[in-house]
Amino acid sequence: MKVETLLDEIIQKDGAAHLTLIDPDSQTPEEAAKIAAGAAAGGTDAIMVGGSLGSTGTQLDETVLAIKKCTKLPAILFPSNVAGLNKHADAVFFMSLLNSKDVMFITTNQALGAPIVKRYDIEPIPMAYIIISPGGTAGWVGDAKPIPREKPELAVAYALAAKYLGMRWVYLEAGSGADESVPLAMIKAVKGAIDDTKLIVGGGIMDGATAKECVKAGADAIVTGTAIENGDVTSKIREFVGAIKK
Repeated sequence: MKVETLLDEIIQKDGAAHLTLIDPDSQTPEEAAKIAAGAAAGGTDAIMVGGSLGSTGTQLDETVLAIKKCTKLPAILFPSNVAGLNKHADAVFFMSLLNSKDVMFITTNQALGAPIVKRYDIEPIPMAYIIISPGGTAGWVGDAKPIPREKPELAVAYALAAKYLGMRWVYLEAGSGADESVPLAMIKAVKGAIDDTKLIVGGGIMDGATAKECVKAGADAIVTGTAIENGDVTSKIREFVGAIKK
């Protein structure tokens, strides 16, 4: 079964999906595998692999392989540039950072990466990536013009552009480790505009209560990464999953 189809079915059945983000630069491949196994035990639906600073080469390769050895969950690449592609992954969020000021993050990396995705036979999942203030490292690296938190209409405009361009997923990103998640009013406005296009929300979601509110506002999937870096991974993921599933 295709990864995108699997995620669609999970969202339809459970009301929302949970994705665990692992940055290969943050730990060894062995440690990443332990996190993935703990997340799987906690009920996460897929493992995203990537980071803002561009996890590449041997570290990325070994991390993906280690994750796939310890869990049967889909490994989805979350690359910051073309070097973040890996032949061992199941799928890739083939994304464009729509509010970047640098064409490299809008179309150039995509053009360079497309032939590699085809050659590696990785499933591409078309996604618009939209940075919301404060944006964190992702916003800085991607040279984004973060959308002000009090301007949901700007996020709606970008999300609608993504829908009309044919992208099936929109990701609103407040930035890893942000003090606050994407505003609920913004999530509600975006989802109301894009309807059946799937909406992912990440950044600043540190507990189950926040995740639940994001889903109630319209998020179809929640991404957590920083929140699981310390402590018991399984129990933390279980908290998120229990909060967002029907």
